Amino acid sequence: MGISELRQLGPGIGAGTASPHRTGALGRELVRAGTVSTSDMALAELMRRHCDTSLDRILRAEGLVSDDDLLAAHARHLATRRITPEALDTAPAIDSGLDPRVLLKHGALTIRDGQGAPRIVADGGDSLVALRHALPSELAHARALLAPRADVQARLAREYSEDLRALATARVPESESCRTWGGTAARRLHLTLAALLCLVVLCLTFPVTLFGLLAGWAVLTLVVAAGLKTAAFTAHLTGARLAPVPRPNLALPRVSILVPLFRETEIAHALIARLSRLTYPKCLLDVILVLEEEDQLTQQTLAGIDLPPWVRPVVVPDGQPRTKPRAMNYALDFCQGDIIGIFDAEDAPDPDQITQVARRFQQVPREVACLQGILDYYNPTQNWLARCFTIEYATWFRTMLPGMARLGFAIPLGGTSLYFRRDVLEELGGWDAHNVTEDADLGFRLARHGYRTEMIETVTEEEANCRAWPWIKQRSRWLKGYMTTYLVHMRAPRRLHAQLGPWKFWGFQAHFVSAVSQVLLAPVLWSFWLVLFGLPHPLDPVLPRLVLTALGSLFLTVEVLNACIHAVSVARPKHRHLIAWVPTMHFYAPLGAVAAYKALYELVCKPFFWDKTTHGLSVAARGLRGSDGRLDLAGIKLEPGHEGL
Repeated sequence: MGISELRQLGPGIGAGTASPHRTGALGRELVRAGTVSTSDMALAELMRRHCDTSLDRILRAEGLVSDDDLLAAHARHLATRRITPEALDTAPAIDSGLDPRVLLKHGALTIRDGQGAPRIVADGGDSLVALRHALPSELAHARALLAPRADVQARLAREYSEDLRALATARVPESESCRTWGGTAARRLHLTLAALLCLVVLCLTFPVTLFGLLAGWAVLTLVVAAGLKTAAFTAHLTGARLAPVPRPNLALPRVSILVPLFRETEIAHALIARLSRLTYPKCLLDVILVLEEEDQLTQQTLAGIDLPPWVRPVVVPDGQPRTKPRAMNYALDFCQGDIIGIFDAEDAPDPDQITQVARRFQQVPREVACLQGILDYYNPTQNWLARCFTIEYATWFRTMLPGMARLGFAIPLGGTSLYFRRDVLEELGGWDAHNVTEDADLGFRLARHGYRTEMIETVTEEEANCRAWPWIKQRSRWLKGYMTTYLVHMRAPRRLHAQLGPWKFWGFQAHFVSAVSQVLLAPVLWSFWLVLFGLPHPLDPVLPRLVLTALGSLFLTVEVLNACIHAVSVARPKHRHLIAWVPTMHFYAPLGAVAAYKALYELVCKPFFWDKTTHGLSVAARGLRGSDGRLDLAGIKLEPGHEGL
């Protein structure tokens, strides 16, 4: 609830709160200067006690004051002065001995003024006090100069550009990253060509034997995958649901949301409208739009929007690899929250999602370092592909992941609607900038270091990729990342076994090996349709027909099992209309096989290539366009000249 809602409750709300004895020095300065009315200050003080945050954050988030107003008030009550943007840009920096990421986090830096005296530049809020405790004694007592936090962080970004660029690229320890693969391209290519040559020779010399070995592995991984699905499905159906989260008598934490954007001009306006619908107190919300330096179009689009005070862009300096995890690593240090969340550009989260997440983190033990929401699609009826994609997501996020979590397995994360304890995320080094499925990788790195991920029943809707080739490109990136993640974590199997323990280790093997093997060997499994239809099979010379019939029956049984799990997963009222489409999921699978071979090629030739997914193809499906076709941008303002966007 914000000040505008409090005003609607009646004139008596907050009466007397802003008396001289109750309002701090900053509040008195703002009221005395006529910047904020006495009644609004009373409501802001009421919110401050409720949210347990600083008054300046509340006033700025509610749009009652500008940065200039706040800095002027801080300057008066701190008896200090502001520094001009020009002076901030040219003043020589002092090496404070602190990691530049610490300075970014506090939004402060140390400089020498025109007389050579040391000064601390900050926005005058909590960051100034926190930084004094971290600075060496010769700088801790230096006088302060005031500047907007954004200006200070921009100067820090320029001052430490190379350091920050390098840290964003190599934040994860080398032993848990795939970045060393960049120097082994020739070796990978030679080994791959040798393997292909051997495969061709074997195929020409022993075709039936080779096919039999592939079929044997395909059947083995089919059984493993079916067993894992059955166990997770049963655990989900029989496991106790999470108890309703009581409302603890604790102040809500500050939450930062990272929203990576790259060439998202079609959806940027709808994104801001969706974020504006979040009900979490805006004074505790810190949304960062993560932009690439070379993406001028998206920057220009956002420049035409009067962003809410709690939303700000951060531009990531160009570099390689140009991936989402690298951008998030860079932006992480600009965050102010204790909880870090991730949204994608096309996401439409439940309005109360962040409140649910914040309360849940307050209830669970510290080992629960990540909460994963349910991902769903808001355009399931757009075409057949969108329907199948929605069925697949409902099965994965509503059935399989909760079941695997209840079984005690480590689970791969979903890439969005994710929330982390910030200190744990920083302890692990953030994301592997070179892994194109950074979410799955991070899920298992959390488990390796003794942390758990818990599913939480809050939904984020996004856009189903509903065109065949874009779908294949997206899925190939996911599968390439899966392959990469497995190879990275299996560098030292004994160490992985010791860190995960036997149960999670073998769950890791079952999930990754079966998932990749099934899509790569899907054509081999499809050959058993020949047996079921009474047609000749390549293994007829070496296996009795009875054995082949049994294998074909096993394949058919697993297909029926998958259909049953799909049907149960979409049986809720929202997706019940998709049950009729469940039998067609068998024809959806070939797209995954095509994507798998594309992923295998890129793993060898372009392991760090990020195949961009195009968004904004179905904005209207979410009801963000009116009858006249224009975007419904309630809650955001456009600069003059952009109203017709």
